Amino acid sequence: MDNENRLRFSVSLVKQGKHQFYTLTMPSEVLARTCSVTTRKEDPEKGFQRELDAKRAKEIAEYIDRGLGTIPSSIVLSAQESAELKIVGRGKTIEFTDTPGAFLILDGQHRVYGFSKAKTSLRVPVVIYNGLSRTEETRLFIDINTKQKPVPSQLLLDIKQLADIETETEQTLRDIFDLFDKDRHSALAGYMSPAESARNKITRVTFNQAAKPLLGIFPGRESTEIYEILNSYVEALNIEIVKKTNEPLLSKPVVFRAFMAFFKPVAQRVVDKFGNEYSASNFHSVIAPVFQNMQIKKLEKPGTSWSKLKDYLEERLSSKLVL
Repeated sequence: MDNENRLRFSVSLVKQGKHQFYTLTMPSEVLARTCSVTTRKEDPEKGFQRELDAKRAKEIAEYIDRGLGTIPSSIVLSAQESAELKIVGRGKTIEFTDTPGAFLILDGQHRVYGFSKAKTSLRVPVVIYNGLSRTEETRLFIDINTKQKPVPSQLLLDIKQLADIETETEQTLRDIFDLFDKDRHSALAGYMSPAESARNKITRVTFNQAAKPLLGIFPGRESTEIYEILNSYVEALNIEIVKKTNEPLLSKPVVFRAFMAFFKPVAQRVVDKFGNEYSASNFHSVIAPVFQNMQIKKLEKPGTSWSKLKDYLEERLSSKLVL
């Protein structure tokens, strides 16, 4: 430091094509102090960042303070005029003014916001561009946010077990999914895709969205028990579906979610008629009338709303009620 308002850090110069930037590490509290963002809402003419999500930043702060892991990815910054950034020490050191707004955040705004909320200080990898125009900053922001393909949600769910960060609910859903995927008696055999999206397959994301609301009606039951009951239900559905079409209708996300949501009223009818005997034949006795005279196009071309399809199924169930 030359004086109390100037900071110095050792850097490495990196050249990529026509561009160059500096890489370094910086204390998280310095980042929190000197960095800013400009959103479209704040500056409709020159702003390009999204709105900050306070909840997300709080989660990052808690993650840091609990010492749960590391955040090794770099914060990408563009030095502003107020930084008065200079290269000293034969190009191995940068010097800038320690002032709010010295740097504009191009990538990592929620991490920096999280740093400002955390009690723990970290040494953070940083990339600094210097001398960029607002047009160049905006283009770089677009490139960063479009050229990097995010990890698919279904893959993240599939590997959470390896990271030992699954919740109890996620573990239960994973166990049930895996039974549907691997058990030789599975009524969804060949329909499951654990780690990636695939045509005519049920991903973990779709399965979890459909099955999670059902877990509350299975208190105290093991994953295998839940699977056996749901599998009997799907077996009963397949008995009627194959009568009308050879299409794998249950692999359609909208159809699958609708029928899983339809499980509760069907299960209640089964309990009323048969007690706790959740066999495929008992489920079939309840759902068979629903399929009578049903136009299969309702399932082949269900649209985009699983809730509307569920409502349609429930209406048919009520209309077939016989006392």
